[in-house]
Amino acid sequence: MKNLYISLAIIFVTLATFSQQKESIPATPSNYNYKTELIVPGLNIPWGMAFLPDGSILITEKSGELILFKNGKKHSISNLPEVYVRGQGGLLDIALHPNYEETEWIYFTYASAEGEEKGGNTAIMRAQLDNQKLINKERLYKAEPNTRSGNHWGSRITFDNEGFLYFSIGDRYSRDVNPQDITRDCGKIYRLHDDGRIPKDNPFVDTKNAKKAIFSYGHRNPQGLIKNPKTGQIWAHEHGPQGGDEINIIKKGKNYGWPIISYGVNYGGSTLTALTHKSGMEQPFFYWTPSIAPSGMTYVTSNKYPEWQNNLLVGALKFQYLEHLVLKNNKVVKREKLFEGIGRLRNVVQAPDGYIYIAVEGKGIYKIVSKTK
Repeated sequence: MKNLYISLAIIFVTLATFSQQKESIPATPSNYNYKTELIVPGLNIPWGMAFLPDGSILITEKSGELILFKNGKKHSISNLPEVYVRGQGGLLDIALHPNYEETEWIYFTYASAEGEEKGGNTAIMRAQLDNQKLINKERLYKAEPNTRSGNHWGSRITFDNEGFLYFSIGDRYSRDVNPQDITRDCGKIYRLHDDGRIPKDNPFVDTKNAKKAIFSYGHRNPQGLIKNPKTGQIWAHEHGPQGGDEINIIKKGKNYGWPIISYGVNYGGSTLTALTHKSGMEQPFFYWTPSIAPSGMTYVTSNKYPEWQNNLLVGALKFQYLEHLVLKNNKVVKREKLFEGIGRLRNVVQAPDGYIYIAVEGKGIYKIVSKTK
């Protein structure tokens, strides 16, 4: 009987995969009007980008360097916290406060070794920038316990329309312990006030021993986190194992299933779970099988790209292109590969100037512009 369930699950995943990808990759991709311009060269693993009001860019390098790109030059920012660089961990995402011009707060996530246990875990800090130095540093949250694992730190940052701060932390490669346990950090998306306080209406504030900052759980390794500008909802994507990368619409207190349900399999192809659905667990808005290894995501509103407007762009680390997901009636109806072969695309951001910028490992930051510019 067990073999029958596994066989049926494999058939279901195969059919679902076809359904997800049947309108894939048109012959003439919609980027034929556009090209990329390298504007910040010489970067190794540029993880996060934040655009300051004067047009300069703050860029995080996973190696632990925070760079200010201004007037065509790179400047290194000093007085960062100690960054624990291990495996996939290091200096991760960066974002500005929604009212940055008033508050001057900058938020960033990073791997931190602070704590009694050896190793590290993901933390989030806010600080202000004085010339080329961070000042008024405040650590807002630090996941516990530390672990020597180098995998699945997350992490992305976003704010909602009410000014709440959201950030993601991966399961730290402890799938059977962390993601489903709300008394433990990791494999979660968190919500705080902008100063680090726990919101009184967070879903688990009255649950004994729960981590009060948790907003949703059952995640694997979320490396995409945005506010949908049309609906105000928080959208996240996360790496699956071998297949089963997901986009989820994040809802208060919901369980997104990892590792109990998944559309992926173990590395090497063995069965991870026979379940793709279970009562009390959310289904993804969209999933990829095979995996594209998604990193970074933006919802396009800019009129500079009419072919992409009101659609999603996602970086594809594994296959080295920018993925365009066409949305219609709140569903993904078509996929496109844009700028194939550009490299391991780590992040994609629509900046305040309306242009889209992409971060590519081993190269730098590109700006997407019209070919007729």
